[in-house]
Amino acid sequence: MRSSHPRSAAVAALVATALATGLLAGSADAAEGAVSADPIRIHDIQGTTRISPLNGKQVTDVEGIVTGVRTYGSRGFWIQDPDADDNDATSEGVFVFTNAVPTVAAGDAVKVSGTVGEYIPGGLTSGNQSVTQISKPTVTVVSSGNAVPAATAINEYTVPAEYTPAGDPAAGGSVNGLTLEPSRFALDYYESLEGMNVKIGTSRVVGATDPYSELWVTVKGWENTAKRGGTIYGSYESQNTGRLQVQQLAPVAQQPFPVANVGDKLTGTTEGPLDFNQFGGYTLVARTLGTVKAGTLAPEKTKPQAEQELAVATYNVENLDPTDPQEKFDALAKAVVENLASPDVLALEEIQDDNGAKNDGTVSAEQTLAKFTAAITAAGGPAYQWRTVNPEDKKDGGEPGGNIRQVFLFNPARVSFTERAPGDAVTATGVTKVNGKAALTHSPGRVDPANPAWADSRKPLAGEFVFRGKTVFVIANHFGSKGGDEGLTSHHQPPVRSSEAKRLQQAQAVNGFVKQILAEDKNANVLVLGDINDFEFSATTDALADGGALYPAIKSLPKAERYSYVYQGNAQVLDQILTSPAIKKYTYDSVHINAEFAAQNSDHDPQVLRFRP
Repeated sequence: MRSSHPRSAAVAALVATALATGLLAGSADAAEGAVSADPIRIHDIQGTTRISPLNGKQVTDVEGIVTGVRTYGSRGFWIQDPDADDNDATSEGVFVFTNAVPTVAAGDAVKVSGTVGEYIPGGLTSGNQSVTQISKPTVTVVSSGNAVPAATAINEYTVPAEYTPAGDPAAGGSVNGLTLEPSRFALDYYESLEGMNVKIGTSRVVGATDPYSELWVTVKGWENTAKRGGTIYGSYESQNTGRLQVQQLAPVAQQPFPVANVGDKLTGTTEGPLDFNQFGGYTLVARTLGTVKAGTLAPEKTKPQAEQELAVATYNVENLDPTDPQEKFDALAKAVVENLASPDVLALEEIQDDNGAKNDGTVSAEQTLAKFTAAITAAGGPAYQWRTVNPEDKKDGGEPGGNIRQVFLFNPARVSFTERAPGDAVTATGVTKVNGKAALTHSPGRVDPANPAWADSRKPLAGEFVFRGKTVFVIANHFGSKGGDEGLTSHHQPPVRSSEAKRLQQAQAVNGFVKQILAEDKNANVLVLGDINDFEFSATTDALADGGALYPAIKSLPKAERYSYVYQGNAQVLDQILTSPAIKKYTYDSVHINAEFAAQNSDHDPQVLRFRP
């Protein structure tokens, strides 16, 4: 029960009858009958499923009190009926889409006439749930200065432990037609509050402030807690029910949005309408925003390698090119030296060509790499050399014109690179024997570049290194992105993860290549690393590891430390280093320097592995 003043049982029964006899079927006669018997209320519009029973219908003089006004983006305002029904599945709030800047204010009592609709943020193909709204409204202000309906508290006691019901197979896996069970499922609970005035108390930040003036908190401080304060996404069934996105109603030009890092606290009460958007699902759009209390989180520094240890790292440097400000080069260089302790071999992802996103056929990245390695030397690091294979123009995906690729940096004072007939963009490196040992036919070379798995995607870069007389094969990867996958709040449950098919094929290709090396030398030291764009529990990772060819080294860490990226408040694994069976003893470190912070040099955390070949 949402209110101490539910409608009389007789009136409730009358409306229920109207719904059952015609509204759900979309009957105009039934709608008119319901209006004449009992004016349409917000909970009648919202109904007990995700789709309004009045979808597409005109409604007249729907009463409510304005709880929030949005003057930017999707302009409009929220209204709420202070006289709730006795059904927790029906929301008492709804968004009124005005298109123009609204002329109402919080506390106005209004009557709204317009068309009920279901707006899908991101469009029909996004898989997103819809927002029930009234559009093309005629608004009458009845009075002003009224108390806003009391906010419903969202906290660890009110949010269910189970995330979502399974979708209806007969409806293509959609949950849209299912009756909401807000006491059983978190997604149903949030949906039952869509458009209502809600509040949270002091909550831990689990997703840092982003460039779009939003952050993520958890109302369940104990749920899958990361060692440094985030929330671990450790399986497809660990969606983390307590996560909630927070924005503010006030334009940032009027009221700057607070800067928060993971582990900070959003203290006091944060209160406002509960919205749904394409960039995070359920979002508390704060009319009153709490205060950020800073925590003590600092960027990590990995332990330097011992003299007899080889340190190999991977780092996605997020579209680095010479047009970036020198400050970005300097910050990334400082991280390599101070936070990664100048690894012996560093595989870089997202190195762009010499003029970045300018789309003019340039594929060389010599200027990018010269500028970066010079910055590393200036920061006190080694004079790294580099090896790479330039891609074909516009064939490897990423930012148009940027021609991203993987690159090896290596410290020649500690490790040597074995050059063997360097390959080009379309030439596959193979495995042969030299002096009785496994060797690459092209070093550096690309792995299976003609395989359709790599269409419009980065091809793996393989190289042969020697450390203290021992050969180490390193394969740098940047698998296909998760673009196109549905979010955790999709109306399909489980969500459709269409991008997995490509990564699965890519993983199979790399696994097959590693098996070729191991067939020549079962004791070969092989490291497969990079931005795998997938979780340590994913089918992609399983395919990389198939047959025991590789082991995801991040699994050697405690679960509370397994992450390299924070997305929608979930700390998760995208960047990995996998080891061949000969590499039995090693130290692994996911070096947290970016993903948890509002100020980032990249959106990924680098990974480092140290071992004695």
